Amino acid sequence: MDISLTDRATARINELLAKQQAGAVLRLGVTTAGCSGFSYTMDFADAMTDNDIEFEEHGIRLVIDREHLGYLDGMEIDFTRDGLNQSFSFNNPNVSATCGCGESFAV
Repeated sequence: MDISLTDRATARINELLAKQQAGAVLRLGVTTAGCSGFSYTMDFADAMTDNDIEFEEHGIRLVIDREHLGYLDGMEIDFTRDGLNQSFSFNNPNVSATCGCGESFAV
């Protein structure tokens, strides 16, 4: 499993983790959404499930449901700021198409 975080994403995630309860981990996944089929999910979790795989990147504990591994393997997460706009971006080599607004993807 290979998911990487840029330095900007690592810094922003650490800022957000500092506001969470001790021991929180970053949960990554996908959900059915949009016109292309899937959308990324990012959330913080206090506990793991039996179906989760945990690994660490730049000192950040990441948790992914085993069912989502094929969608996310090889992905790089970045964080950008442009004026008042800020967002995480997902550079995913598994994506075969995206919708026009960029909110969903297909594999």
